[in-house]
Amino acid sequence: MNLTKERIGALFFLLLSIIYGYYGTEIRLYPGDELEPMNARTMPYFLSLMGIGFSLILLITGKTHDKDDHDQSREWIPVVLLISLTLLYGLTLDWLGFIVSTILFLIGGFRILGEKRWRILLQVSIPFVLIFWFGLTQLLDIYLAPGRLFTGLFTG
Repeated sequence: MNLTKERIGALFFLLLSIIYGYYGTEIRLYPGDELEPMNARTMPYFLSLMGIGFSLILLITGKTHDKDDHDQSREWIPVVLLISLTLLYGLTLDWLGFIVSTILFLIGGFRILGEKRWRILLQVSIPFVLIFWFGLTQLLDIYLAPGRLFTGLFTG
């Protein structure tokens, strides 16, 4: 078996999934939750098993030859930009609040991935964020802070 980029990536995600699954066993449960069908460990176990499964599939079906004719250094630019955008999102979430930060994050992410039409960017990101916000705050009763900027502007 040749170690190509795809297989090295699959090995990395296999290792990451195994470690994540191991640390999922260390999540403390409330007394009596051990017998419940779903508890705090269910989602980490599920994600770990999915990651292990997809990694094994990629290991088995990955490319056997690593011969690409195009320049691969340009393929990392969107990855670095998306990671930077994610970090910026985390930093602005406290100040701008969930709605504004998430709308700007989605617009920035779509722009990085190649969408140029502002009409599409706004028609996708704004309704999605508002519906998601409604589901979290109104249906699931999860408190999302409006952001320090808006709290300071509207409270005095």
